[in-house]
Amino acid sequence: MRSRADTRSATLPRGRTIDPVSTSGVLSSLVAPVFVLIWSTGFIGARYGMPYAEPATFLTMRFGGVLLLMVPAVLAMRVPLPPNRQVLHIAVAGTMLQGGYLLGVFIAIRHGMGAGLAALIVGLQPVLTAFLASLVGEKLTRRHWFALALGLAGVTLVVLERLTLDGLSTTAIVAEVIALLSITFGTLYQKRFTPSFDLRIGSVIQFSAALLVVVPVALLFESREVDWTVELAGALIWSVFALSLGATSLLFILIRRGAATKVASLMYLTPGVTAVMAWILFDERISAIMAAGMAVTAVGVAVMARPPRRERAIA
Repeated sequence: MRSRADTRSATLPRGRTIDPVSTSGVLSSLVAPVFVLIWSTGFIGARYGMPYAEPATFLTMRFGGVLLLMVPAVLAMRVPLPPNRQVLHIAVAGTMLQGGYLLGVFIAIRHGMGAGLAALIVGLQPVLTAFLASLVGEKLTRRHWFALALGLAGVTLVVLERLTLDGLSTTAIVAEVIALLSITFGTLYQKRFTPSFDLRIGSVIQFSAALLVVVPVALLFESREVDWTVELAGALIWSVFALSLGATSLLFILIRRGAATKVASLMYLTPGVTAVMAWILFDERISAIMAAGMAVTAVGVAVMARPPRRERAIA
């Protein structure tokens, strides 16, 4: 029988050993950039899909597709349900992280908001998250506040420039604000009440809860007509596999491993990545002011991600 020391490191040929802490650190460093890249494509997928299906109708198909894949897998693996109270907390987080957030973004894009601007407005999430997290006891240093201020300044520059260039409907703006509030409160709620759960059964619970949000909207306010095109099919397939299954799982891992504010700071990278994608694919303009704002937000992320001096000295 292996001792505890044996379980912490495995001996390799020639006396080499695996350091689980080091390995975990490498994997963690890869999770964040992959998450940001995939998460950014969500706005691009919405831009591709919205001309051919209404927001809640599209999301109903997306969430339904995820559940068609996940439910049989969870049943086959006999994944146990968590306690009833935890099921409730996971579901509440899901209504915000999946239902409210995505529905708001898709409605905004459906009503004329560009993919880049949609990402930028939601990019204000870290400011709200930092403020709310500080109210519930999460300690923020002056370095954190400086990083958040840089991020806010950069995002504000880009948003103001985009507002000057493009007209926006009230519906689009209100929907995007709802998306911003939903992902902010959803992130904090999940971190507070259910930071650790089985991702397989957790995804089933959250997407089921989100489905209960979008189906009534589709039934009451939409025609539910779908114009099947290559663009819509591609957007739907990518949304189910890469976004709902891939990026969401990565988001849960990030929330579980880090403080809420540090997790939210990753969202500062999303606007810049999305804006570049939207420029390439849809010719959405990027002015000099917008580029400067994106650069400032990148500096904010770097400052936020940099470990304290004591941790660097130990490393």
